[in-house]
Amino acid sequence: MDFGDSRRKPNVVGKFTVAVALTVMCIIVLKQSPGFTSTSVFSRHEIGVTHVLVTGGAGYIGSHATLRLLRDNYRVTIVDNLSRGNMGAVRVLQRLFPEPGRLQFIYADLGDAKAVNKIFSENAFDAVMHFAAVAYVGESTLEPLRYYHNITSNTLTVLEAMAAYNVKTLIYSSTCATYGEPDTMPITEATPQNPINPYGKAKKMAEDIILDFSKRSEMAVMILRYFNVIGSDPGGRLGEAPRPELREHGRISGACFDAALGIIPGLKVRGTDYPTADGTCIRDYIDVTDLVDAHVKALDKAQPGKVGIYNVGTGHGRSVKEFVEACKSATGASIKVSFLTRRPGDYAEVYSDPSKIHDELNWTARYTDLRESLSTAWKWQKAHPNGYGSA
Repeated sequence: MDFGDSRRKPNVVGKFTVAVALTVMCIIVLKQSPGFTSTSVFSRHEIGVTHVLVTGGAGYIGSHATLRLLRDNYRVTIVDNLSRGNMGAVRVLQRLFPEPGRLQFIYADLGDAKAVNKIFSENAFDAVMHFAAVAYVGESTLEPLRYYHNITSNTLTVLEAMAAYNVKTLIYSSTCATYGEPDTMPITEATPQNPINPYGKAKKMAEDIILDFSKRSEMAVMILRYFNVIGSDPGGRLGEAPRPELREHGRISGACFDAALGIIPGLKVRGTDYPTADGTCIRDYIDVTDLVDAHVKALDKAQPGKVGIYNVGTGHGRSVKEFVEACKSATGASIKVSFLTRRPGDYAEVYSDPSKIHDELNWTARYTDLRESLSTAWKWQKAHPNGYGSA
């Protein structure tokens, strides 16, 4: 018995020694590897690197903005609850920019203050580009409380976290809906804000909160009020893929493409008795590529303690009937059009005067051909009939 015990003890000690040595070697190898750091690169500030939090970065506009930021060598963190966004868009971005420290995705709801504070505590943000919001006029009239909570309350939560963690730059994605239905056209930044639907009202409330807070802080604030967004990434990497259940509330471009693809039987045009030349609403259609360019220029020009408010549009109004004809031409499809009564909360005519953003940020819309923008978006739609799939 004594002999057996003396034989076993050295083996146990030897195995333990080997295990410890292997563990130490693994740690040394990992520490010497290029991708290893004791803390995430997203959690610390780096000279020459601007880390931007993009809320709603899985959505239509947010994903295009993220693509542009990554292309311009920003570090990006996307926060999205995927209620309107697409994980498929995030995966496209991850494949395009796989290098460590370029892009991270965090699944979270901005309505959860505890989660938002955790995100800010674990990441070193230099700026916030705030897109996340429900954004359908018709839906806002049916679910006003949801809109006030999602837009106004969530913006307050983001602002509180920025203040707590000393994040000094905010680019706020607002809307021309804050103006309502002005007496004169075009709309300038001095045009009185009299929103007529919960979506516009909620956005204006969020703007007011931002402006009040900025008066007693050194925050750099840029508020961009943009008009009707169309188009897609010219490289064909990203597009617009709204939830099927939201088609009734979605953008007219999405409805046109669904009709052209045969997903829906035809296009519904709501309102033909407006005081316009052809009786349909007039809107200022801005290409998403131009829109994100304006956001990046605003980020570049943001200055501590100063507020910039800008209209982002082409300066030209196009009627819904004109839009439908351009869509028919872009798709080559014969689209059946049904004319219905007005949609609650809509207004007859809005288009911008973009001279201020041109003068101060050197921004001008470049993709102003309606048919061309729709053709670019149509190429993506045809290549992705199911959007980003079931991801």
